[in-house]
This record gives sequence, structure tokens and C-alpha cells, in this order.
Amino acid sequence: MPVGVIKVARPAPTLAQRRPWLALLVGLWVATRHFFQSAFLFARGRQNFTVHFPEQRFLQPPAMRGMPVLVRMSNGKERCVACGLCEWACPTSCITIFPAETADGVERYPEVFDIDMSRCMFCGLCEEACPEEAIVMSRQVEIACYSRRGSLWHKEDLLVPRDQLQTRLDYLHRHYDA
Repeated sequence: MPVGVIKVARPAPTLAQRRPWLALLVGLWVATRHFFQSAFLFARGRQNFTVHFPEQRFLQPPAMRGMPVLVRMSNGKERCVACGLCEWACPTSCITIFPAETADGVERYPEVFDIDMSRCMFCGLCEEACPEEAIVMSRQVEIACYSRRGSLWHKEDLLVPRDQLQTRLDYLHRHYDA
């Protein structure tokens, strides 16, 4: 059974398609123009965008996600109730929680709460999964260490007072209320 052939009308090739070297020259011209504009406009009052890092810091937006930390309440204890939702939501399985109960058996708390920062990808899914706002993405990003053991953060290392995390918590409240 024969099949009919349909001819498709193709648009005419553009100048850049006919002469590829012309597109290269146009790109070089744009890069050169931007280079000279930026070099000579700094002398006319534009400020240089150089940041001397250890002494100066960028103004970070409230949406910035640093390392995850545990929120410490005013009485010194963590807000975490060891429900395990952050551990379940973590795509890299870098969170380890072992729950325990208080002596009266009324409250749960994490006996062990470890985060392996060498595996954490700062996605914020643990923060979204937590119903108690106990784990929050802080603004801390300088977490270098010399060994893999140094990248394993325990509960005592992760506890941060609530007032230091107020910017992020305010952002979360505005974001989730909208």
C-alpha cells in the first residue's frame, strides 16, 4: 500500500545560518562592548561590586537555605518530638533519629539526632515536613571540616536558640500563610 509524500515548506535560512562566522563575530562584538562599558562606567560613579569576604558579607535574602538546625526553646530543650517525618522526607537519608520518652512517659524527645552534613543537599524538605517547626534551615553555610567525622553533627551541635532563627521563621510564616 503506497504512502503519499507531503512536502513541507521550510523557511529560508537566516544570515547566521548561512554564514556561521558572522554569528561568532556578533558574539565577540557584544562581549567586547560590555567589557569596555563596564570598565569605563566605573569611573563615572558606578560602584565596584567587589566584596572582601571575611570582613564583609553579602546581605542574604530570608529565603536563603543554609544548614539545617534544631530550634531550642526558651527552657533549653529542643522542640523536636522525634516523630521521624524529617528523617522520612530526607532524600539523601542523612538524618538519624532515635526517639525516647521522658521519665513520666508523657513526652517524646530525640535521644539521638544526627545529621551527616557531607550528605545533606540543603533542599529544605526536612523543614517542610516538620509539623512542630523544630528543624529549620539556618543561614550558616561555612561548615568546612578536615575529616568525615567532623561532618557528622549531633543534637548538641545542632541546637540553636529561637531568636537567632527569627528571620527564617518569619519568612516561613509569611510564605505558608500566603
